[in-house]
Amino acid sequence: MRAVIFDWGGTLTPWVTMDHLAAWRAYADVIHPEDVTAAVALAAAVHAAEQAAWLRVRDHHTAFTLAQVLDTAHAPVTEAALLAFRAYWDRATHTDPEVAPLLTALRERGLRTGILSSTAWPATWHDEVLARDGVLHLFDARIWSSDLPHTKPHPAAFKAAMAALDITTPTDCVYIGDRPYDDITGAKAVGMRAILIPHSDIPPSQQVPTTATPDATLHRLSDLPTILDRWLP
Repeated sequence: MRAVIFDWGGTLTPWVTMDHLAAWRAYADVIHPEDVTAAVALAAAVHAAEQAAWLRVRDHHTAFTLAQVLDTAHAPVTEAALLAFRAYWDRATHTDPEVAPLLTALRERGLRTGILSSTAWPATWHDEVLARDGVLHLFDARIWSSDLPHTKPHPAAFKAAMAALDITTPTDCVYIGDRPYDDITGAKAVGMRAILIPHSDIPPSQQVPTTATPDATLHRLSDLPTILDRWLP
């Protein structure tokens, strides 16, 4: 084993159930501050475009960006509106307090650490969040699907993470995530070990049945070294 790769939302951050339509309403209220009807209509249009994009992720593993969502909805791109959208999401972005000591321990064992996340957000947003929480420097590589053609569970996404970590053999990697299909099925399909964190309330529309079995189940990030010790020489 040479590398441990993590999902982001629901894995490095505790799961928080969010209202996606309300997030886009925060954006739309900045675009139309004095026209409630227009703001409601704009939020609904962008939300519909985003939901359609996530369905393509589920069915075809096609990556997308927020800019593409806004373009599909014929919605304007303004910094102030996107800041309002991002601010709405802030409470779901906070890194689990156990992450920093865990990553430090993994790196002390000589393991490389990375992130592979299916996301529409630009990489800069994620990096700013990780820097805010004091853990950005603890990752050797960070791969966001907004920079890729495909999301998890597509093999190309996992291979991109391996390449970023300079790993060529999938069995040298352990992947940790909260989604049985995207994370466990995807990681095991390319030959990685996979660990499930089973605490996220994944929306039914994003769930896909899978028979893939995780190699281990993790309830607290701080317990990860004990699991990895089974596999380290």
